Amino acid sequence: MTEKGILIVLSGPSGAGKGTICAALRKEMPNLVYSVSMTTRAPRVGEEEGVSYFFRTKEEFKELIAEDAFLEYAQVYDNYYGTPKSHVMKLLEEGKSVILEIDIQGAMQVKDRFSDAVFIYIVPPSLDILSNRLRDRGTDATDVINKRLSKASSELALAHRYDYIVVNDVLEDAVEKVASILRAETCKIKRNKEKIQDIYKNYTND
Repeated sequence: MTEKGILIVLSGPSGAGKGTICAALRKEMPNLVYSVSMTTRAPRVGEEEGVSYFFRTKEEFKELIAEDAFLEYAQVYDNYYGTPKSHVMKLLEEGKSVILEIDIQGAMQVKDRFSDAVFIYIVPPSLDILSNRLRDRGTDATDVINKRLSKASSELALAHRYDYIVVNDVLEDAVEKVASILRAETCKIKRNKEKIQDIYKNYTND
């Protein structure tokens, strides 16, 4: 029987290094996959249905909301984005562990709908370091960076709702900490009840 995968929810401020950590984890753990989100925005050049996103109309998306078909969703300006429940559950049943890299609001929706997920908050060691990282990226204007820093401070107050917090000071160390969390989670008793029963049978049959 295929062992069920684990749903991993990763959050943290912009510039915390979430994407870099996820990419490193996937190299180390080939059974780890990204969830594909659903959106109502138009496909961009090169994007593929079911690979980049699941593309749906607003009417279709709203129908799915009414059917409670999302682990989490949000409206961003004129479009909707969400994580389809059926897609994630299918991957988990196939034995794949699924990463959701989402904000705190989305993570709390997942927590309400799928409490068995593992919630990890990634944070830089200080606001000054986060500020330097955002400025070094050179992709955002100063006012945007200031908004991101303000948001990071307010969101940190909600980090206690996660299962783990990982400080991304040295990238390699942060990756190893997250990998260690995932390895430990796979060994939890609650995730291995059937395996324990099989082991028990082997012991009692001797």
